[in-house]
Amino acid sequence: MYWVKLLSQEVKAEAENPYEVALKQLKLASEIANIDQWILDMLSVPKKIIQVSVPVKMDDGRLEVFTGYRVQHNDARGPYKGGIRYHQMVTLDEVKALAMWMTWKTAVADLPYGGAKGGIVVDPKKLSAGEVERLTRRYAAMIADEIGPYKDIPAPDVNTGPQTMAWIMDTYSAIKGYSVPEVVTGKPLSVGGSYGRTEATGRGVSICTREAARIKGLKLQGATVAVQGFGNVGYYAAHILSKEMGAKIVAVSDSSTTLYSPQGIDPDKALEHKEKHGELKGYEGGEVIEPAELFSLPVDVIIPAAVEGQINKRVADGIQAKIIVEGANGPTDTDADEVLREKNVLVVPDILANSGGVIVSYFEWLQNLHRESWDLSLVNSKLEEKMVGAFNEVLKTSQRHSTTMRLGALVLGVGKVADTIKTLGLFP
Repeated sequence: MYWVKLLSQEVKAEAENPYEVALKQLKLASEIANIDQWILDMLSVPKKIIQVSVPVKMDDGRLEVFTGYRVQHNDARGPYKGGIRYHQMVTLDEVKALAMWMTWKTAVADLPYGGAKGGIVVDPKKLSAGEVERLTRRYAAMIADEIGPYKDIPAPDVNTGPQTMAWIMDTYSAIKGYSVPEVVTGKPLSVGGSYGRTEATGRGVSICTREAARIKGLKLQGATVAVQGFGNVGYYAAHILSKEMGAKIVAVSDSSTTLYSPQGIDPDKALEHKEKHGELKGYEGGEVIEPAELFSLPVDVIIPAAVEGQINKRVADGIQAKIIVEGANGPTDTDADEVLREKNVLVVPDILANSGGVIVSYFEWLQNLHRESWDLSLVNSKLEEKMVGAFNEVLKTSQRHSTTMRLGALVLGVGKVADTIKTLGLFP
C-alpha cells in the first residue's frame, strides 16, 4: 500500500537489525517493569514461525517461487493480529520484530489481541495485477490453517491494501465453504470493511501529534510538519493535520522524490499528482531536496511514515524538530533514541502513534462478528476515545518511571502481556 526507499545505501547499511532493536526494547522495559525471567524468556521468541514457498504461474507461463512468512508472537491476550507486507527487502527478522511490536501495540491500545505479522519477499511493482492476485491467493491457501477469526486475523501493511484483503477473505471462505469476512480486516466496504479504516492509521497519527503538541506547549495551528512516506499513512496524516487541525505541511516524500516548500504543500494536490503519475516525481508544489535532508529541516514536527530503520544516530544528530510521531513501525534505532532524549525531542513511539489502524481493525472485526455496520462518525469518535486514552496512559507511565514515551509505552504494553501470562499460568 505504501513504501519509500531507504534514505540512502549508507543509512541502510547503518540500520540495526529490527529484531535486535525489539529485543533491546523488551529487555529495557522488562527491567523497569520487573518482569519475571521466565516470562521475559517466553516473550523474547515468537510462539510460532510459519515459512512457506509460494509457487506462482506468471503471465508468460513461467513458474516463479516466492518466500512467504507469518510470525505469531504471543496470543495470551487474544487472537493474533497483524498486517501482511509485500516487499523485496522483507526478512524473517523484520517480520519477527514487527510481530513482537504488534503484541505491545495491541496491549497499549487495550485490545483483546496478540501480535503477528506476515510478509512475502517480492517487489509487487514488477508484477501484473493478475500475478499479485495469484500470489496472494496461493499464500492465503498455504497459511489458511494458521489463520482464522479467533486465531489470527491479518490486515494490510506495506504494498498491500483492501483488494489484497478481499482476495485473502475470498480464498479462506472458499476453503471453509461459507463467507468469513471476519478472517481479515482492512477490507473494501462492499465485502464487510469498516468506514474509517483506510484513514485510521493516519488519523491516529494526527491525534497523537495534536496531543504531543499540547504537551510541548506548541500551537498546532500553523505548526510546520515534514512527512516522510506519502502512502496511505503519510497522506492521511498530512491531510487531517492540515485540513482539520490547521498545521502546515512543508515537506513530503515517496520513493521517487522529496519535496520541500516553506510556504506549504497541499497534500490533496500532491496525492492527485501521485495517483495520476504513480509517484510524486514531477510535482511542482515544492523544491526537490535530497531524501536525507528531510530529517534536518527546521520544522516543528517530523512524521516518519515509511519503513523501519530510518533514524539512526547520525540522522538524529541533525534533527531540529520538537516532536517526532512515528507513523511507521520501528523507524528509530536505540542509539538515535538516546540522542533525541538528550535533545529533548518528544518521540511518540510507533506502538502508540500508529495504533489507529489496529484499533479500527478491531472495530471492523466486531462489526463482522455481529454482522453490523457502524457509521463513520461512530467509528471516528470511538477511535478518538481510544487514542487519547492510550496516549494519556502511556504519558502517565513514562512520567511515573521518569523515562521516555517509548519506554513508557513498552513498560505499559509488556507489563499488560506479562500480567496476563502470569495470571493464566502454563498448560500443562
